[in-house]
Amino acid sequence: MPLLLLDLDNTLLPRDAAFRAWAQDFLLERALPPADVEWLATIDGGGYVPRSTVLSAARRRYGLDESLDRLLAHYRRGINAHIHCPARNLDALRAARAAGWTLGIVSNGSTGAQLEKIRRTGLGPMVDGWVISEEADCLKPDPLIFEIAAQRCGVAPTGDWATHTWMVGDHAPADIAGAELAGLRSVWLHHGRPWAEPGYRPTLKAAGLPEAVGQVLAARGAPSPRPGVRAGAAGKRRGSIAGQPIAGRPVASRPVASGARGGAAVEPGPTAQSGAHHGVQFLLSAPDGGHAPSVAHADGDASAAAAAGSAVRNRSDGFARRPDGRLATTPPPVPLPVRPSPPAPDASAPSPARAG
Repeated sequence: MPLLLLDLDNTLLPRDAAFRAWAQDFLLERALPPADVEWLATIDGGGYVPRSTVLSAARRRYGLDESLDRLLAHYRRGINAHIHCPARNLDALRAARAAGWTLGIVSNGSTGAQLEKIRRTGLGPMVDGWVISEEADCLKPDPLIFEIAAQRCGVAPTGDWATHTWMVGDHAPADIAGAELAGLRSVWLHHGRPWAEPGYRPTLKAAGLPEAVGQVLAARGAPSPRPGVRAGAAGKRRGSIAGQPIAGRPVASRPVASGARGGAAVEPGPTAQSGAHHGVQFLLSAPDGGHAPSVAHADGDASAAAAAGSAVRNRSDGFARRPDGRLATTPPPVPLPVRPSPPAPDASAPSPARAG
């Protein structure tokens, strides 16, 4: 089963548009200049500037008496009131599913905030698994996070798995460099920007997610649609690879994602090995909780996605939800792909100088 991995913010979800909408509310409520949306958007840095920096700067600029904690609470309540998953993106996921692809989300960020976005925007039942950097204790572009994502989607990261896997994302230093390091093919969502990284390049470029998915489906080696694979179709339990439980957990212990109605009939895909391309150089911007923490808001697109029944048995649900059905903020540890230990250092060799 070929694997399509997708970034969350500004790939599946229009995060920057939601930030601008929150900024408009913020300014309007305080009778501040509406044109300052551009100032706030600039200092926001696409979500990669810490929230404390953004809100402290705004507090000083406008001479606000509100505490930083109060401003942060306002931000967290407000930004995801405007977040949604566009219908065209949901349609693209359904098209990939119908064409026989396994789908997964790979997101840098805080576990609670990103899980809430996945759940409230209706994305949870539409993908096979997800991984979030905080709970995985590694972040893009580390190749390990892509291997964890594959495992949670039911694809063993051994053998030639990388040749059957694509990554789609908008942030070059995380999504595209990460795909390069892991040996995956990639599609960069340019959002009208020129490519500016000299050390690596995406396989393809696209203006938005529907175009990116269309390119992946049309690419050489894409699978042919298989009979019986359709949204909401009853299928085999996706809790094992070649009859073996994934990550050492019994198949029976994996609950179905909330709202899932069956699951696509999909056979386990080819196994794989992560390949690394050496000599790649990049500068990674550290996201603020992978785009600042926030509380998501259910909207029309989320309910439409649930009603459409594009549900699969999501393997990430074992850590994403507690037995009582609530979102888990501290998921249990997930066994990671085994890697060989590095050779012991030569005691006679001089120690390298410490950076900085």
